[in-house]
This record gives sequence, C-alpha cells and structure tokens, in this order.
Amino acid sequence: MRDAHPYRSVLYLPASNSRALDKARNLAADAIIFDLEDAVAPGQKETARDVLAAELKAGGYAPRRRIVRINDSETPWHAEDVAAVREMDCDAVLLPKVNRPFDIETLAEALPGVTLWAMIETAEGVMNAQSIAQAHPQLGGFVLGTNDLAKELGCRPRADRLPLMQSLQMALLAARAAGLVAVDGVFNAFRDTDGLAEECRQGLDLGFDGKTLIHPAQLETANDIFSPTADDIALAERQIAAFEEVTAAGGGVAVVDGRIVENLHVAQAKVTLGKAKAIAELKAATEASAAAE
Repeated sequence: MRDAHPYRSVLYLPASNSRALDKARNLAADAIIFDLEDAVAPGQKETARDVLAAELKAGGYAPRRRIVRINDSETPWHAEDVAAVREMDCDAVLLPKVNRPFDIETLAEALPGVTLWAMIETAEGVMNAQSIAQAHPQLGGFVLGTNDLAKELGCRPRADRLPLMQSLQMALLAARAAGLVAVDGVFNAFRDTDGLAEECRQGLDLGFDGKTLIHPAQLETANDIFSPTADDIALAERQIAAFEEVTAAGGGVAVVDGRIVENLHVAQAKVTLGKAKAIAELKAATEASAAAE
C-alpha cells in the first residue's frame, strides 16, 4: 500500500552541512533527502556520515519523512554508507543509479526491514522500471533523477521536457502498478519561480506525488501546487454527496456540474479528500513540533 504521507516537497540537503541540517528542522518540507552522494565531495564522505548520524540522533525532523541517499554500489563509499545507515534514525534509504531488480534485492538483504527507495535516472533503469518496482516488498518509492537521465540520453533541455516525457511516464506507470510513491525530478533554476511552477503543474498533471527540490526557496511553490485546492475539495465533497444521494434512491450514476459521476469518480474524490486531510494533519504536527522546541 502506498505511503499516505504527503510528498509534495522533497528537499535535498547535503549531509555534511550541519548548518543546513539544523535549519531543516524548521522548513515546510514534506520530506528531506539527506544526501551522502552528489552533494558531498569525495574527501568529505566519512565526515558527512558522522555529521548526519549525530543530527538524526538529535531529532527534531518529525513529522517530515527522513530519507538518506547513499552512494551507489559501484562506488568505493557504498559499503560504508550501508553500514552507517543501519544505525541511523531514518525513515528510508534511497539508492541511486538503480538499473535492475538485483540492485534493490541486494540492498534489501543488507538492510532487512528498512524501507528502500530507488532513483530511476538511467536508460537501463527506465527500461527495467516495472521489474524494479516489483523487486522487493521493502521498496516504497521512486525518485526520478532527471538530470542524470537527460545526460545519459543526450537530450536537449526544454521547458516542456518533451525529450524526457516517455521516461517519466514509464517510471510513473511502473510505480503506480506496484503501489509506490513517485516523486518528480528537480528543477535546476531555483530562482525561476515561474518556471518551477510550470514544471510542478506538469508533474501534477502527469500524476506524480510531488517534486524533489534543491533549495528551500522552492518549497512554497511545490507545496501549493501539489495540494488540493479549495475548489478541488468542494468538488470532491459534492461528487460524493451527489453519488450517495443517487445510489440511496437506487440509481448508479450522478451528475455534478454537467458531468457524470460514477464509482471511479467517487474513489478519486475520496483520494482528494484523504490527501487534503493528510496535508492538514502534517501541517498541524509540524507547527506543534516547532512550538515545542
């Protein structure tokens, strides 16, 4: 079953930066990816593990999901990362460069009982997305690594992401078929709020749960766009009420705003209300945690 926790905003943070890690305790992120991979220089890997372990032990990140991205299995830091995360107080471990089910199966053997997430960021990973998604019951989500994927494909950057569209949809289909969370890739121009908003709306239209982010300034935009609007909530409530009224009278199809409402529409309406409730509960819990500090 897919994690009901909201993943509208998933913020990358370098695990070696104590100041950034401390500030994250007060950020409005739904989840944080504590990065031991790309954001940490080779000479800082050991220090980053120690810093992150201490910060996670100190706590203060709840109710945000805490995800640790380790280095991939082809690097010299992978084994030590795996050993370190066994002792870390985190909610999931994110493995980059996942190309085949074997990558997840191997990590699951090394980290029994730990929720795993997979980065889909290579051509091979996209082609094997369905089998990866079904590789192991410990797998909880996909994160799209669009920068690495674009580099491997050799495609040109476009605002509409047309060259990446098939890859995005293949990964999303695989995630949904397996009941996984699916989070869209990053938007690199963190000062371009309008561009970020457009890409978030595209991700929402495609069906992603949220967006990975590279800067706290991007949080508000992602949270806003991936949240049900007041109109969305009102429509969902009216659809459910209309359908219940019709079915109570022996009918099977209702009409709301000139559109038919059947079982499948009611199911989606309930998803919308459930998401709105989860977001409200997360916000309340975040505010309560901040007030307690």
